[in-house]
Amino acid sequence: MPEIKYLVRTPLLDPKQQVIGYKLSWQKSGKSSGLTVEADLPQLLDVLAEPANNSQLGLLFLDARSSELSSKKLQSMSPKNTVLMLNQTDLLNASHVTSAMSLHEHGFGLALCDVDIAFLASNESLLALVTYIEVSVGHPDLAALTHLARQTQSNFSLVVNQFPDWREFDAGASRGLNGFFQNLCLTPRKLSPMGKLGPQTVLILQLMKMVQENADVRHLEKILQRDAALSFSLLRYINSASFGIKVEIQSLRHAVAMLGYTALFSWLSLLLARTSNAGFSPALLQAAIVRGRFAELLGQGFFPRNETENLFVVGMFSLLDQLLGVPMNELLSQILLPDAMTQALISREGQYGAFLALVEACEREDA
Repeated sequence: MPEIKYLVRTPLLDPKQQVIGYKLSWQKSGKSSGLTVEADLPQLLDVLAEPANNSQLGLLFLDARSSELSSKKLQSMSPKNTVLMLNQTDLLNASHVTSAMSLHEHGFGLALCDVDIAFLASNESLLALVTYIEVSVGHPDLAALTHLARQTQSNFSLVVNQFPDWREFDAGASRGLNGFFQNLCLTPRKLSPMGKLGPQTVLILQLMKMVQENADVRHLEKILQRDAALSFSLLRYINSASFGIKVEIQSLRHAVAMLGYTALFSWLSLLLARTSNAGFSPALLQAAIVRGRFAELLGQGFFPRNETENLFVVGMFSLLDQLLGVPMNELLSQILLPDAMTQALISREGQYGAFLALVEACEREDA
């Protein structure tokens, strides 16, 4: 029976916490069938062979160490979006250097891992092939490599191989470094006591509570009118091309009626995640949306549509404490949610809890 393997995406963040790409790998399991590392890359390429699987993810970093490289094997990939990761020892082999030169000529990016400054100093000609150098946060040559990368004649950028926590990420960001953050969703950020929420956050929480209570649309309209930016955002959203409405909607009441309470709650959830006073994280917001959509898709076939929409909210809200910097219990005291959603968020129990737990398990590098 073929081994079931799960794909793990490690986001590559820039200093502003924007996701600029991913490192793709197979989830590690103690029950591995014993397949060699050499088999990992071909299997990844098989998954990515469909254009839809690799065209929208930005840069894709693939571990090509111990693999035989050829442009033919990589023909399904977009060269400008693909970076192959090699050890410096791989480039001591003449055939590997020839392969690297061919891939470079075809437009593929090459990242050198486990490198030291002495190797680069004695192999300067190889630097022309390298687009990225991956280093650890504690690399002894980090300062020298940073200086080398900033020289005008250098063609490579430094990438940190793993930020272990937000403190290290902030330290790297202050030096202008991009880096991979494997446990982005599972690494806690500093939380603040309740009472530091901004006025728009409080307003959105009030609206969400009213929506859950099925408040009259006229009452919702009055609350929306307190915030001009929020009102403008709602009208712009409902009049966007995605809705296909031919007549412009100018009334907030009409906009709420057209959108519906379930969709309005989801829209408010997205806005809420962007109102953090603790420092907005685009990467965490993207991860929250992916969690929500993944949970929603998992629920299809188990629940009716309105229930799967609840799963989207559960998945997204599971990172709301990290996004807003406020403990989950205190946040949930401000929003009226069904018991099943609250159970899932607090203890991963109830009818939605197993779906959220499965989504989180798929984010881990180790099974």
